[in-house]
Amino acid sequence: MPAESADPSEPAVLAAERAHLAESRAALRRMREHAASLSADVAADWVSKQFLESLLDQRVEALADHPDTPLFFGRMDRDGAAGPDLPAVMYVGRRHVHDGDEGRPLVLDWRAPVSRAFYQAGPADPMGWRLRRRFGFRAGELTAFEDEPLDGGDIGPSRILTEEIERPRTGPMRDIVATIQPEQDEIVRADLPRSVCVQGAPGTGKTAVGLHRAAYLLFTHRERLSRSGVLIVGPNRAFLAYISAVLPALGEVRVEQATIDDLLGAPLGDEPAATAALKGDARMADVLRRALWLHVRKPEEGLVVTRGAARYRLADHEIREIAAALRGTTRYGSGRAAFAQRLAHQILVRMERRGEAPDDRVQDQVARSRPVKQVLDAVWPKVSAEQVLHRLLSDADLLRAAAKGVLDEDEQAVLLTARPARSHRSARWTAADRALLDELNDLMERTASLGHLVVDEAQDLSAMQLRALGRRCATGSATVLGDLAQGTTAWSARTWKEVLAHLGQDGEVTELTLGFRVPGTVLDFAARLLPHVAPGLERPRSLRAGAGALTVRRVADPAAAAAEAARAALARPGSVGLIVPDARAGAHAAALEAAGLEHEVLGPESAGAARLLVVPATLAKGLEYDHVIVVEPAAIAAAEARGLARLYVVLTRAVTTLTVLHEDDLPAELAAP
Repeated sequence: MPAESADPSEPAVLAAERAHLAESRAALRRMREHAASLSADVAADWVSKQFLESLLDQRVEALADHPDTPLFFGRMDRDGAAGPDLPAVMYVGRRHVHDGDEGRPLVLDWRAPVSRAFYQAGPADPMGWRLRRRFGFRAGELTAFEDEPLDGGDIGPSRILTEEIERPRTGPMRDIVATIQPEQDEIVRADLPRSVCVQGAPGTGKTAVGLHRAAYLLFTHRERLSRSGVLIVGPNRAFLAYISAVLPALGEVRVEQATIDDLLGAPLGDEPAATAALKGDARMADVLRRALWLHVRKPEEGLVVTRGAARYRLADHEIREIAAALRGTTRYGSGRAAFAQRLAHQILVRMERRGEAPDDRVQDQVARSRPVKQVLDAVWPKVSAEQVLHRLLSDADLLRAAAKGVLDEDEQAVLLTARPARSHRSARWTAADRALLDELNDLMERTASLGHLVVDEAQDLSAMQLRALGRRCATGSATVLGDLAQGTTAWSARTWKEVLAHLGQDGEVTELTLGFRVPGTVLDFAARLLPHVAPGLERPRSLRAGAGALTVRRVADPAAAAAEAARAALARPGSVGLIVPDARAGAHAAALEAAGLEHEVLGPESAGAARLLVVPATLAKGLEYDHVIVVEPAAIAAAEARGLARLYVVLTRAVTTLTVLHEDDLPAELAAP
């Protein structure tokens, strides 16, 4: 067992800790080999065998050892007076590892209840421990350790922790299990029934917190969530590709990830921002509900059903009463089925009055009979969401009736399509339309609910899109992540209270303002925009002073200057993001090509693999790079209605250095305060 306290340079201590790492890796390999040797042949039937094989495959995959990822990153030594409930020494890592022969735990999963002390214990409350040890790794090899006494006195800044936070990065996002801070840990370990909303300034780790909470919940509520499911919703495919490696690195290999377009359908057309904003308004839910139920009409005649020589009748007023009793009390689709059954039931009542004894089979036959179907189609017609929405947006009379008292005449005029498609089949649905269609589909048939939903960049979703997501966690809970200052859509939220209300969740709002990744000088520069984009938010702070991290200069040729700045950044460790106005991405890519610099242009479907990426400004949200070069801030701000918020996003993507190049004047809002 390694020594409990020693000089960090002492070779014997490092040797002992490396020996424990080697023993742990060997044990993990045996655990994986054992899992791979298990057979699904014991299953009782074919279906059970397929299910068991899938579980075993997942188990084997989850036990994979990644050589570049340390199995443990910390250790806790017990206070001698803490009692027998705590182990004498505890290694904390990304997954549980035990000795197969003795069952002795070699590494405890960071999500285990006892591991909480690694993140929360301190001199004020040591939680039964006297020493915390952090380990430094390079390429999977243990290179250093650092001890923090918990039995009194102050704990200074951790060099290993700082180096891990500031370590240059390339490729997808990494997990942060070694660097989770106490306030982040409280959010991560919030229990499953509790919905959590995190307002996080740039660099505060809100995305990582959301992903780690998903991993924690899957560990703590494995059986329940394996049935109901966990879904991660991100703003675009590039963002999802960027975060895709985090959960697998934590042993969670079966978590679905999707964009809002994946869930609701990709848009086929565009529309004016004012139209999209109105369609995204929560009031549209009432308009859609009314529009759908206006398809239920009064019967024009009664019902006559012939059974042999007998004829059974229902008067039109009786049909109207049956429809009225159902209307609005059930979903449209199930109401239509129930309407047919109730019509049939009334016919059976009349048959019984004549001395017959019909059973349920007779009722089903009557419900499927031609006369009942004719009344059903006339009174309660079968419609699709697409049919209803197409008619609503092209029929002024229907829109007027559905929107009465909800939308004024000017708003109705905005919604009416000037040149509607010939039918719903040829309609080019927009992103806002997709949310309306989802609302209509739920009014017809209930949407299935998940166990837990993680929504990142939630401030950019419309009320109707949030309602669509809320339906998908109606019987579960949610982790809502975002930054009101980074809202860039026409319908961006102004408060988290309204976001939670549209989701149908009662959640607590936690604000993270202490940044760990973005240097202080960079964050202060970007924060000049805050009074103009989100005046109610607290100004973010950074743990890192970042002296020399910010360069702002005017240039005569932005493309050439950006290429030279990229060349200089590539000479330093880490990733480089050249963030430019969308319309100029091609020109900057050509300039890099002419300069002989290998690069990729980030697209909406991929995070990119090259060290140097040309990033269109609208795709930068949620991403980060060690070195960021921003070209023409004024053009980025002028490109869209909430362009200053977009610029705030762009300026806060840097982890190490930010270089701002401009030929035109900077936006006035960026002027020194």
